[in-house]
Amino acid sequence: MRSTTSRSRTIAVTALALGLLVAGPAAYAAGAASVDRGDRPANVASGPSDWSGGSGSSDGAGVTSDAAGSSGGGGHDHSGHTGSGSSGPGTSDAGTSADGSGSGSGSGSGAADGRGSDGAGGGAAGKADGNGPGAPSALDILAVDCSGSRLTAHDGFQKAPRCVSTAFGEVADAGRSPSLLITQAPTKVRPGEAFRLTVSTRNLVRDRFLPAAQGGYYAEASLLNGQGLQRGHFHTACRILPDPGEAPDSAPDPLFFLATEDGGGGARPDSVTIDVPGVEQTGELQCSSWAGDGSHRTPMMQRANQTPAFDSVRIEVG
Repeated sequence: MRSTTSRSRTIAVTALALGLLVAGPAAYAAGAASVDRGDRPANVASGPSDWSGGSGSSDGAGVTSDAAGSSGGGGHDHSGHTGSGSSGPGTSDAGTSADGSGSGSGSGSGAADGRGSDGAGGGAAGKADGNGPGAPSALDILAVDCSGSRLTAHDGFQKAPRCVSTAFGEVADAGRSPSLLITQAPTKVRPGEAFRLTVSTRNLVRDRFLPAAQGGYYAEASLLNGQGLQRGHFHTACRILPDPGEAPDSAPDPLFFLATEDGGGGARPDSVTIDVPGVEQTGELQCSSWAGDGSHRTPMMQRANQTPAFDSVRIEVG
């Protein structure tokens, strides 16, 4: 009788142990999952695609082109008068560039170092190409036109403060965006001594100039030609810096200004010579060149981290 009772207890204990071995891990997993769901914030996704980076924006990268060529010179001031640019013969080749495709702006992903490629904040787990998953952050856009502005409407003349309602217009892809470089300039000149600057442009067709003095300032949307290249011109200006250690006042007129619209330019880089008359004032002279569309705005770019089409040099006068 005692032997039978012992065997029954052994069987019961064995069955209980087997049940705990089977049910224990499942119960533990269910409890852990429940705790995980309860502790996870509502705005954080679960699973392997969970991106814990911040919401900094990032812009995609495009592929740029490379070519070579040359072009002539010529120019206008802002009243439309012909200026003094000059150069040797050249071509106006507007051939196509290499694949300039670039990815669009990504939402909710920072670069690998915690920053978006345009400098905006982002999480360390974000993707550098701006294409990582995640909900986009809300944009606090204040205005897209002049309907809510209390300023007077801009009328195409050089007046401010005004509100410009002209559409931005057409934007070239990254591989066809205009670029500009001052390739030759003196480092020192005497007061009153004339000198020359050599300016190279790429992807800028210099065939469009609406005289600002006739109401063409900010009046026309940006336009591309049939090859997707910016139509416009470029400006050159020189001014003496009162204090080279601080940003100068932008209001005074420069000592020299010229807008070059000579019908040249294209996909291949070329060079234009700018003749600058003598500057009598001594000091540090800053000479700058920058591209403009037909209505004198700096050409727009596909990405925020592209360098605009401009350059600047310093020349000692004395």
